[in-house]
Amino acid sequence: MTHSDNIEISTLAERPELASRLYDISDTWPEFMARDLVGYALLGRVPEEFPQYCVVATEGGRPIARGYSVPFDAALDGREEMPDRGWDQVLAWAFDDLRRGRPLTTASALEITIDVGHLGRGLSHRMLAAMREAVRRQGLGALVAPVRPTAKHLRPRVPMAEYMREVRDDGLPADPWLRVHVRAGGTIEKAAAASMTVSGTPAEWRRWTGLPFDRDGEIEVPAALVPVHCDTRHDRVSYVEPNAWVRHGLRP
Repeated sequence: MTHSDNIEISTLAERPELASRLYDISDTWPEFMARDLVGYALLGRVPEEFPQYCVVATEGGRPIARGYSVPFDAALDGREEMPDRGWDQVLAWAFDDLRRGRPLTTASALEITIDVGHLGRGLSHRMLAAMREAVRRQGLGALVAPVRPTAKHLRPRVPMAEYMREVRDDGLPADPWLRVHVRAGGTIEKAAAASMTVSGTPAEWRRWTGLPFDRDGEIEVPAALVPVHCDTRHDRVSYVEPNAWVRHGLRP
């Protein structure tokens, strides 16, 4: 548990009474992100099953930020620490390993969400530090993160592998969220080409975005990191989101 100003950051194992209030936080996630089927099935169970890997910040007793991570066995045959299917894959592996009682080698971050009223106050840095410490205390040697760069949506046509290598004059990443990770000691490793997949019909995507989805081809959607593909003839729309894998080595 860490204190700073009037903000307190704890793991959910330390503050289990906060688990039911994690979604009181006002966030800016786009509607279509909640339609990823892996996340829809499993994300809500993460605080209950992995409370020692989840962190929450409170101010005056009110939750103002949440951070989820999950442990998994990256050493199992056919696996790796940073799979191409990124976010969806590590979440599925974590629950499969929990069910089968496998050994745990690595943890993956899933999200750090800051209340909109507390953005720009350095809280993301502190939440990432708290998550790193929570994972280190569980005896794991690495925290990996399929990072969703915060400014990538402004340049949806740029490949993720190219975008994540862009740096400022000082050598730090051009993207603000990647910069937080690197400053915390993380290394940008590779793109997760198919980290999350959201599919549906044009009618569903109209409801989620307010856009017409009445033509074939690639459609740029606000907050999407790459264009969304629409196929009106087959009545389907698919969004395959890339992320940037960042690895944080943790000292025992």
